[in-house]
Amino acid sequence: MRLLGVALMCGAMLCFTGLDTSSKWLGLRLPLLEIVWARYAGATLIALAAARPWTGWRALSSRRPALQALRSALLLLASACVVAALRSLQLAESATISFLTPIFVALAAGPLLGERVGRERMIVIMVGFVGVVIAVQPGAGLFQPAVLLAVAGVASNAGYVLVTRKLAGVDPPLTTLVWSQVPGFALTTPFVPWIWRAPPSAGVWLVLGGLGAFAAAGHALLIVAHRYAPAPALTPFTYTQLLWMIVAGFVVFGDVPPPMTLVGAALVVACGAWLALRERRSHGKA
Repeated sequence: MRLLGVALMCGAMLCFTGLDTSSKWLGLRLPLLEIVWARYAGATLIALAAARPWTGWRALSSRRPALQALRSALLLLASACVVAALRSLQLAESATISFLTPIFVALAAGPLLGERVGRERMIVIMVGFVGVVIAVQPGAGLFQPAVLLAVAGVASNAGYVLVTRKLAGVDPPLTTLVWSQVPGFALTTPFVPWIWRAPPSAGVWLVLGGLGAFAAAGHALLIVAHRYAPAPALTPFTYTQLLWMIVAGFVVFGDVPPPMTLVGAALVVACGAWLALRERRSHGKA
């Protein structure tokens, strides 16, 4: 069953690649908030449709609504930061920065969850930061302010992951899936009439509609994957997204990552994988 969990995790990474690629492509044509709203609108409809046959609107009933609301807010902030950053960054650069998430989680898990960091983990965390610095080259005249937006998105996503840990086993997967989408849709909808720009072609409409499908499918696969395999076993496979992002960046935008971006990405991936494997060993001893 772990193999099924791994396959689902890889599928989720492919969906998230489709989401980021579509967001970057739309970012050249539509306002930021419109893209974020469309992502949540489509995903909300899909999530409610998936939940209703079994649970109806009871899927919105949570045992920890405050934590679910915080988790949703962090996901909304992370989504907005990523969409904004993708207007300037290559997909490979965005993916490299996003892989700081497990490093941020390891740092925050100490004060928030009482998990000890330790000397080895701290060294690996520092090496991971060095990898990102190499990838974005802040002193080479290539640094872009969008990198700071991407890092803010990583920090928000790390908070999202930590809150998700707190909610593990509290609510059914469908409830968590619905809570991942509905609050973001509710918060962004009132602003849409003020910023709406009609998509200029049928192709733009199609990609805009596909955002929700990518988001809902990705989160659903992610949630179900954790039912078949533990998080430490799944985490290394999140790095398959880097490969998909490099391919998508080249095919859709003609982007070829600079060699230093690939070197930095390799460092960050290695550090994240080491943290995941160490956590896996720790769980095995527990």
